[in-house]
Amino acid sequence: MDIYIWVGIVIFLALAFDFINGFHDTANAIATSVSTRALSPRMAIILASLMNFVGAVMFTGVAKTIGGKIANPANLDHGLQVVVATLIGAIAWNLLTWWFGIPSSSSHALIGALTGAVVSSAGFDAINSKGFIDILKALIFSPLIAFAGGFIVMWILKQIFAKANPHQINKGFRSGQILTAAFQSFTHGTNDAQKAMGIITFALVAAEIQDTTDYIPLWVKLSAATAMALGTSIGGWKIIKTMGTKIFKIEPINGFAADITSATVILTATMTHLPVSTTHVITSSILGVGSAKRFSAVKWDLAGRIIMSWIITIPITAVLAALLYQLIALFI
Repeated sequence: MDIYIWVGIVIFLALAFDFINGFHDTANAIATSVSTRALSPRMAIILASLMNFVGAVMFTGVAKTIGGKIANPANLDHGLQVVVATLIGAIAWNLLTWWFGIPSSSSHALIGALTGAVVSSAGFDAINSKGFIDILKALIFSPLIAFAGGFIVMWILKQIFAKANPHQINKGFRSGQILTAAFQSFTHGTNDAQKAMGIITFALVAAEIQDTTDYIPLWVKLSAATAMALGTSIGGWKIIKTMGTKIFKIEPINGFAADITSATVILTATMTHLPVSTTHVITSSILGVGSAKRFSAVKWDLAGRIIMSWIITIPITAVLAALLYQLIALFI
């Protein structure tokens, strides 16, 4: 098959991944503001779509990390087929977890799938162990930081507003949630949209269309940002329902605390060029806030199922993409 046809397939699948990411992961960014009725579903989606686009076109550091830190595409004999297997595996997992309303991580799915496909193609030596471990550390520690941050922010707010009128508190923080939802969606765009940019750039280097993953073409940035914004406009109501209502009963002050915490963690990761799971960060901040509100109020059995989905995502997508690569290799 002509190399440009493979590149076209990669671009299509990468933008499809970004589109799915839009309704799969962006639901997390607006879940609390919708559940507390700070924003109507329609307004929340419009706001999230716009801010996702703005965030996506403003940064490229995470894209460069995804494009070159796990493996060097220039050293792979079948780099384009590796990317195709990666994207099909990640998309399949995203759709499966979306169908069941499980807020799993698109980031874990993509990184796990890319790792599995590279190993299947070129062996373990093709993996940049330092880059992979750096990414893994960010994925592991970011939700822990978000949980602690959510707990601390909520505890501080409880001390400040302990004697205030509950109705007035809810009214004030409901308005504040409009700003935090915008901030949350912006930071989501700065980190998640760049993952598709990085994968496309990985493919361009593998195809020898460009020499380095350090440059992200403008058309790649704009197309990935647009795909995510369009996906966001579809919405992800199953995941919104899980995040906004099933973990614990979220009030405006809780939603505000969770949003400001998770958005800060995500933006910090973006500024340090590290891909993190926005799903894990947002869910962990909600769990931290719920624990500070009242530990017994959190539905820990549901939280346990969500955490289990996080743990199994990387190995499952790695095996799936590895098998897909072997299937694709039969036709190379």
